[in-house]
Amino acid sequence: MSTDEVAAEPTEAGTRRDLAVARALDSARSRAEHRVQLFLDAARELMQANSGEFTVQEVVERSGQSLRTFYQYFAGKHELLLVLFEESVRSAARQLEDVVGDGSGPLDRLHRFLVEYYRMCRLTPERQASTGPAPALVEFAQQLLTSHPKEAAHAFAPVVVMLEELLAEAAVAGEIRPALDHRRIAGVVLQATMFNSFAATISGSSPRLDGDTEPEMLWDLLLRGIALDDLTDDAISTRKET
Repeated sequence: MSTDEVAAEPTEAGTRRDLAVARALDSARSRAEHRVQLFLDAARELMQANSGEFTVQEVVERSGQSLRTFYQYFAGKHELLLVLFEESVRSAARQLEDVVGDGSGPLDRLHRFLVEYYRMCRLTPERQASTGPAPALVEFAQQLLTSHPKEAAHAFAPVVVMLEELLAEAAVAGEIRPALDHRRIAGVVLQATMFNSFAATISGSSPRLDGDTEPEMLWDLLLRGIALDDLTDDAISTRKET
């Protein structure tokens, strides 16, 4: 009996019928994944070629599949863009993990996260054809945050969780103020970073400063706020009372 035949033998947890059904399901899943990938690749190519503008029909034609097949997997263009955006966020999270991993300590890792995420969001001409997000996805992300918050929360989860963990590590190390809700702080930091960089990207304006200065200024503002260094919490409370 060959190795393959041994592997195909039914186990206590399943009969030969179960194995046959599993093979059919695996085959169907593989075909479905291939078809979905063709649609996603076609959409990415169109976004790069047409500055983000495309129709479902164009995606169908470029993928070499049918409109009927498209609607078997996607409810429409919004869902297609949502899948593309979720994949973009997961890719960004993997890239951020590599950058953060080289940090010398909790605060340095937090700093690296913010600066790198700003650069990833801040699309410049030289990044359009490389690892930067397509302009259409940048605009879609902003619309998602305002019009579909639940979908946005799900899509951004990999990056939010990573930042939440970095904030917690820095707080434990005594390098930032302790916070009761690191998830909320992570959301504020990400929103500030994204909207600061997205604004120029969507408007098409040139960066006011060089590529390194803008994220460093934002980091300094988020880390230190606008209070004087010697303005303690007690002093702030006293000023509020007066």
